[in-house]
Amino acid sequence: MARVWSCTGLRWSADGPLLRWSGGRASPLPRGKAVAFGIVAEGRRTCVGARGNPCALRAGVSGRNTGARCEECARLDRAHSVAADTIADDPRPYHVYLAWFGPGMVKVGITAVERGSARLLEQGAVSFGWLGRGPLMAARRAEEMLRAALGVPDRIPYAEKRVVRAHLPDAGERVSELAVLHGRALGLAGWPESLEPVPFRAVDHVGVFGLDGLPAADGVVTELVAGGEVAGEVLAVAGPDLHLDTGRGVVVLDTRLMTGWELTAPTGQGTRDAVTVPVRELGRRGEGSGGVQDGLF
Repeated sequence: MARVWSCTGLRWSADGPLLRWSGGRASPLPRGKAVAFGIVAEGRRTCVGARGNPCALRAGVSGRNTGARCEECARLDRAHSVAADTIADDPRPYHVYLAWFGPGMVKVGITAVERGSARLLEQGAVSFGWLGRGPLMAARRAEEMLRAALGVPDRIPYAEKRVVRAHLPDAGERVSELAVLHGRALGLAGWPESLEPVPFRAVDHVGVFGLDGLPAADGVVTELVAGGEVAGEVLAVAGPDLHLDTGRGVVVLDTRLMTGWELTAPTGQGTRDAVTVPVRELGRRGEGSGGVQDGLF
């Protein structure tokens, strides 16, 4: 019987992105890495549970659901979420930040100071800068004020982020847009007194993500399906997204779609850079090339 793995998601470490597996194993994802896996043919995608607890019903979830949670577990997860504004008594200090994803694509957000830049890496922020530091509720008030005063959102869809990654302006232009908004933000009346302003310093992730010279994506995986396979070579990793060079051109795989499935080594019946799951085409097509697989990953 073929060995089966369960993916618990992509995590960003000091050494770069890692795919984590149940049991504690991790697979680094450097540029040029050969990625290949199949989805167990007779399997189904099951809920991953909430807050470290398994789903009591082992409920089935849609292949398109990036959260991989059933309705009840999703509710429980959000009930303990700072992002969902359901926690008001967290004593930890928080950063308020501006994150840049592309021209005209800037969002405001907050993250616990102890997490450092992990949240920005997870979101796929190309560049970012801290705005302030202080208690959670002060950070939340500043976030809401900045959304209204600067006209910046607190969320940007991944579909929009992916389209611009291969067409980014130079570092100077990226930093300039952030610097202007940072100056406007700190000049606003009503800045919470308990929130300490942070001088502007841009942090850029183009090199970390491997976006230099990244070709435009030809397609995006919309879901994984039982019996399907994905194989290609890593071109870049940004947020949860793998940009893969495949036989269908450059295909983006949101690794959140992998959770909840039982995965195995590909059958080898197709080409080594095959993608046999649903893909939404984005435009031009190109020739892909795979690498030599050294295990599942």
